[in-house]
Amino acid sequence: MKKIFLLVALIATMFTQLLFAQETKSSTPASLLPFYYSIKDALVNGDAAATALKAGNFLKAANDLDIKSLSEADRNAFNSIHEKLAFDARHISESKDIAHQREHFANFSANFFKLAKAVNLAGQTVYYDYCPMKKIYWLSADAAIRNPYFGNQMLTCGKIAETLKK
Repeated sequence: MKKIFLLVALIATMFTQLLFAQETKSSTPASLLPFYYSIKDALVNGDAAATALKAGNFLKAANDLDIKSLSEADRNAFNSIHEKLAFDARHISESKDIAHQREHFANFSANFFKLAKAVNLAGQTVYYDYCPMKKIYWLSADAAIRNPYFGNQMLTCGKIAETLKK
């Protein structure tokens, strides 16, 4: 009985998050950061299903971004990287294999960091973290290291490589 209740609660939570993400219109590239962080956090937790769902939410938000409202510089920066972000987000969202998701997350992170450096992040500090074991990067809102490439196997493995200040 407890398992059924937990399953129903999980499904209801995921459905609510999906509805919320669908109703939320992204107005700037900075508004994509929470979507990125939710993918990273799902990978940290080793949850392939949640990672796929979060990547789908990111993809929808990126495709719904109101690029006409952006400055010319932000519009150019977003347009130059959008297809690469969409490619990796789509692959992450279509996969249930955490290893495959993490492979695409590496490129996704590198491209998102290029975007983050090019656009105004509306007062948000972004940490660009480095995993020495995999020799790849990810973005974080916190200075604390939580490695999405190894999850709880090597949760704190890594270091801050660069910081984009508010």
